[in-house]
Amino acid sequence: MKLDADLEAQIDRWRGYVQRRQAIAAADVDELEDHLRGQIDDLLGTGLDHDEAFLVAIKRLGNLDAVSREFAREHSDRLWKQLVLVPDDADTRAPAWRELAVVLGFAVGTGIAVKVGLSWSNGEAGLARNIGLLVFPFLAGYFAWKRRLTVPVLATLLISFAALAVLLNVYPFASFGSTEVLAALHAPILLWMLVGVAYVGGRWRSDARRMDFVRFTGELAIYYTLLALGGGVLIGLTVAVLQAVGVDPGPVLAEWILPFAVPGALVVAAWLVEAKQNVVENIAPVLTRVFTPLTILMLLAVLAVLATAGGLGTVDRELLILMNAILVLVLSLLLYSISARDSLARPGFFDALQLVLVVVAIAVDAVMLTAMLTRITEFGFSPNKIAALGLNLLLLVHLLRSAWLTVGFLRGRHPFAALERWQTRYLPVYGGWALIVVAVFPLVFGFA
Repeated sequence: MKLDADLEAQIDRWRGYVQRRQAIAAADVDELEDHLRGQIDDLLGTGLDHDEAFLVAIKRLGNLDAVSREFAREHSDRLWKQLVLVPDDADTRAPAWRELAVVLGFAVGTGIAVKVGLSWSNGEAGLARNIGLLVFPFLAGYFAWKRRLTVPVLATLLISFAALAVLLNVYPFASFGSTEVLAALHAPILLWMLVGVAYVGGRWRSDARRMDFVRFTGELAIYYTLLALGGGVLIGLTVAVLQAVGVDPGPVLAEWILPFAVPGALVVAAWLVEAKQNVVENIAPVLTRVFTPLTILMLLAVLAVLATAGGLGTVDRELLILMNAILVLVLSLLLYSISARDSLARPGFFDALQLVLVVVAIAVDAVMLTAMLTRITEFGFSPNKIAALGLNLLLLVHLLRSAWLTVGFLRGRHPFAALERWQTRYLPVYGGWALIVVAVFPLVFGFA
């Protein structure tokens, strides 16, 4: 039976909640969801409405009482307490020492790979092209172990990593040429997509799983930043003490500590997100509500600067690059805000504020596209201009559709799930564009 959009949103949210809380193995989630859907179909046939059928079906999943109890405390307005709240049981999960050992193993492996890469790299350009290949496979390896990936998915990941490595190192790039720089900038996007395949357990076609990965990306950025700040303070104090007693820690710091600590912290941060998601889930809505109005003010300031910069053809190239970075940041904030929002909540003031953010971003993007087309008309095509133009066109389509769906949500014409689905289904488009830039641009522009 085909379920309506609101009920699909509830099922997606239940599944994401269960998977993120790690109450059950990832391999069992599919089977549980199939069972849940079967229960809902049966209950709908008895005359229950969608909400009643969903809640009763959840109650019947007796082995998820612990997760349901947690969910009830956060969402009592949806009658979870009446249906599934049971007395607390002692936490019987085994100690996490085994997973910690695996995490540390991958973190050390990342550091060793980076250390070897620094020693064997063919100049700075070669290191820039390959730095992602030295780090992201280990992060994907952690999730492959965590999610117990099937052999076909593992084989796909290995072949994809290997193919990208061959492509980046066989192409005869001109040293520090435009196509080499573009390849170095876009390869991490492809690598992150592959990490996403491992994170979602190979279920990349699932909207809910892709949204989980969006949420994970935002939380990973938060944890990694916190680790970097704390590690920076610790290293700074240690260096100050050693210098005070006449010891120069510079060589050891540059040659050993940083090559292991910086990439290894990424794996550790990913583990912390997996283990402590409820901490970030509590602060994510606060962060998005703080930074959304600030970002709107920043974009308005950007528009004012562009409006007073004279002819669009005279806008500095570095300024356009910076504006691209700002738009990507705005899109990241939008995605994280959507992933952190309660998909069943009614439209509110913050949703209207996000619409303002998207509309202002569209205005900035339109001005930038005009400036880029003006520069191309005056100075001709180049790899950098085409790559930037393509990215801005992709961003414009993404933002326009997001604005349309947000307006529909605010007016009660579309469920919030429609806005979520648009975000997750459009994300692979960026991966496709990155693949074109990495694999096709060098051939088209003669590796210049």
